Amino acid sequence: MPRGSSTVLKIVLGAQLRRLRERRNITLEEAGRAIRASHSKVSRMELGRVSFRARDVADLLTLYGVTDGDERQALLTLVERANVTGWWHNYNDVLPSWFETYVGLEESATGIRNYEVQFVPGLLQSEDYARAVILLGYPNAPEEEVRRRVRLRMARQRILRNPDPPHLWAVLDEAVLRRPLGGSEVMRGQIDHILRALDLPNVTVQIVPFSVGGHAAAGGPFSILRFSQPDLPDVVYMEQLTSAVYLEKRDDVDSYLEVMERLCIEAEPASRTRELLLRFREEM
Repeated sequence: MPRGSSTVLKIVLGAQLRRLRERRNITLEEAGRAIRASHSKVSRMELGRVSFRARDVADLLTLYGVTDGDERQALLTLVERANVTGWWHNYNDVLPSWFETYVGLEESATGIRNYEVQFVPGLLQSEDYARAVILLGYPNAPEEEVRRRVRLRMARQRILRNPDPPHLWAVLDEAVLRRPLGGSEVMRGQIDHILRALDLPNVTVQIVPFSVGGHAAAGGPFSILRFSQPDLPDVVYMEQLTSAVYLEKRDDVDSYLEVMERLCIEAEPASRTRELLLRFREEM
């Protein structure tokens, strides 16, 4: 049985249903009629973009010729687990739908690679720094909303200390650490926060110095998420002002992986990160 957040389990379940349908050469329209729905709903189910009803999945399994009791029960149990609400749904009032997907994927990733040019990645932000970043994007937000957005960001960081945590590998442009966002004191605290994170065996940070000049990722920041589930491909995530782009086609992902590898070669080695952070802190 696969493990992971409800976001990931929906994708895994949808992929399994798609394979079963295609194995029997059944069209989306035929599958839709079996559950009294449109072909587009079946398509959304197969992409893991909607909640699943046990009755619909049971009817599809019958249509697809899945009669083995254990196999049916395993998939129906997966329906229950995929519909469990994640902790982040408690923050729906401050969590855009396009970012909700990312949080669900992040929760189940085995590897997270970030490249940042302006801000420290959310998983490495101190509370005061996170507040400063949030106020940049929401300068007129009420105080309670700002507090909830900060709490959400801090809650996401728990995955780094889970019993089976992902490996976070962040590559930061030097500008990220030179820009005193929130003031020098906040930035020194932020550098201290990264230094503490480096004590975790699953956190790697590299810095791309100004001396590199132009480099491979001139297009801007991005993240790559990797998963252990065979049904879930690597995902490239790029955040925009009011939306996000998710790429999962193999060619697209390979292109970003190649850029990330070149960035890691151009950056200072991870063994120098602590030394550089202490120097930036002293010069702040």
